[in-house]
Amino acid sequence: MESEPPPRILIVDDEAVARTTLAEVLRLEGYDVQVAASGEEALRLVERQPFDLMVVDLKMPGMDGIQLTEAVQNRAPDTVIILLTAFATLETAIEAIRRGAHDYLLKPCPIPQILESVRKGLDKSRQERRRRELVARLERTVSELVATERGAVSVNATPRAKGVLRVQDVELDRDRHTVTVGGRAINLTPTEFKLLACLMENAGQVCTPQELVRRAQGYETDPWGARAIVRVHVRRLRQKLEPDPSRPRYVVNVRGVGYLFP
Repeated sequence: MESEPPPRILIVDDEAVARTTLAEVLRLEGYDVQVAASGEEALRLVERQPFDLMVVDLKMPGMDGIQLTEAVQNRAPDTVIILLTAFATLETAIEAIRRGAHDYLLKPCPIPQILESVRKGLDKSRQERRRRELVARLERTVSELVATERGAVSVNATPRAKGVLRVQDVELDRDRHTVTVGGRAINLTPTEFKLLACLMENAGQVCTPQELVRRAQGYETDPWGARAIVRVHVRRLRQKLEPDPSRPRYVVNVRGVGYLFP
């Protein structure tokens, strides 16, 4: 049986000594470590390859640590981010957590404290990944059972009208698992389909990210985690559903609350 590859970590700090020192410490712990000298460089690396965890300096020229955290959460919401700063305030700590940071540490930070935060962050990531894998396995099992039951139904059975949702010019058929927009068929993943169904069932009402994760993914999560998860699926759904994804008319963001199908 092949062993799992070591977790991939990206160190982002504009101070060369700080990033190389921390990188060497983490390599000695057995991690696969890369470094970046700026937020912009880090973002390019993230777009080319996945990282399990990032350790990011808060104050950097150009893109700072909080801006980088938000950008990474939009592109790779599974990445755990730890912020380091020598200029701590309550406001920046709250903002860091709000944008999706796992931890917020003060410089100079003892190496054991950093290592402990890294271990906890990776443990959290592994647990979340295992939970998603379990949910995906359950979804496949349920889909197979439903397909088997449907196969036993007479071909002359009348389709149930209640299985079809129509809002504006969007039609969603639960039985056939199809979606059309103005008569044009679009292909959605199971998660995107469930997300859209939840929004259409509650047309005219705001759905919170936690509610959408519960309906589409089948598990509970905290508000910040739910927001990061839903944001990714909403972006992909808009790309398929909306005539102009930059100006959505079907899946509308209600800032600070959730999403609405008007």
